[in-house]
Amino acid sequence: MSDAMEIVIVASAFGMDAVRASGHLKWARVARQVGAAGFEVRRELFASDADAAPGQLRALGAALAELGLWSVFSTPASLYTSAGRFDAEALRLALDEATALGARFVKLQLGGFAHDAEGAAIVAQLMQAKQQARGAQPRLVVENGQLAEGGSPAQFVGLFDALAREGHAGRLGMTFDIGNWAWLDVAPLDVAERLASYVEYIHCKTAAGEGARRFPAAPAEDDAQFRAVLDRLPRHVPRGIEFPFDVSRIGTDAARYVEWLASV
Repeated sequence: MSDAMEIVIVASAFGMDAVRASGHLKWARVARQVGAAGFEVRRELFASDADAAPGQLRALGAALAELGLWSVFSTPASLYTSAGRFDAEALRLALDEATALGARFVKLQLGGFAHDAEGAAIVAQLMQAKQQARGAQPRLVVENGQLAEGGSPAQFVGLFDALAREGHAGRLGMTFDIGNWAWLDVAPLDVAERLASYVEYIHCKTAAGEGARRFPAAPAEDDAQFRAVLDRLPRHVPRGIEFPFDVSRIGTDAARYVEWLASV
């Protein structure tokens, strides 16, 4: 695997029920065995809120580091409420939990961000929430979700344009989820180039099915559109596997996709 191409396995790739039943560490061990460099811990896959206690997160983070893995902390919380209000408490909690874990990235949804907001206001809100958080902090990235709220290309263009316009580019980054655009009938190739300079982490998957019956799927090795999207995005940023592995041969499947994703 190229030193410049770090592959992350998202915990949910091993099955949501399996992670809730056995805990993240069991599957992180598998991720390391198959060659992943990082592991994405999912807040919604904790068996209970006790798993998110600072001591538990520190212990998990130490175990991941001992394995030689760095981590992403993913929470379903949003940076903005449905009413368009910046959710400082949600960000502070996410930062505190990710910091306890020792994560490299903390990933939130964008939520109800108004795409015409002013960059200075965004930065002021971010900085206030960060000052209230405790300890050294991971890099904040926002992800395009599967809902119109928090998944609209206009929201992300508006967010990063507002920051750049007022000299605040780089205050936060983006997780570009290739598969999630399908839920909004947006072609990822149409937005990849526009957002590429803000992308710091890529979720790799495609979508199968139609409408509300869509579900995450592994890209086919001959999927030209998937490869074209990757070609438009930065090659130096980590790529996360977020599609489900074959439960009948999880280790073999995971190893194959880690190797493949590092090479395309």
